[in-house]
Amino acid sequence: MAIKKKMKKILHGIDLVDFPRIEEMIERHGSHFLDRIFTQTEQEQANVMKNRIERLAGRFAAKEAILKMLGTGWRGKIAWTDIEITNNQFGQPQVRLSGEVKKIASKLGVKEVSLSITHTANFVIASAVALAKE
Repeated sequence: MAIKKKMKKILHGIDLVDFPRIEEMIERHGSHFLDRIFTQTEQEQANVMKNRIERLAGRFAAKEAILKMLGTGWRGKIAWTDIEITNNQFGQPQVRLSGEVKKIASKLGVKEVSLSITHTANFVIASAVALAKE
């Protein structure tokens, strides 16, 4: 009798965001846009930075990358604020999932999401990786 070993599979999502696009959305929709997309903690952390728009664009790209990683995109009962991106004391981005996104991640067997965010003069790229059940 052969024993079947459970395998893990790697999930990956990536997203690219143009800073002026986020800046335009904030100018056009103000706090309605900010509160719909970003948690209070994300907004507070961005507000104390000199590069506020860059930080918010990075968070936006990270959320998109995580939804792509999970294979859902933004739809159904998913809320943007189900994903919170903060930084640890070393500046490394940390992911906290809640609500519908946490349910989806749990069904896939995702325990932890590793995130990388990088910026250029006008763009931000975020890459999200996790292990999931086969």
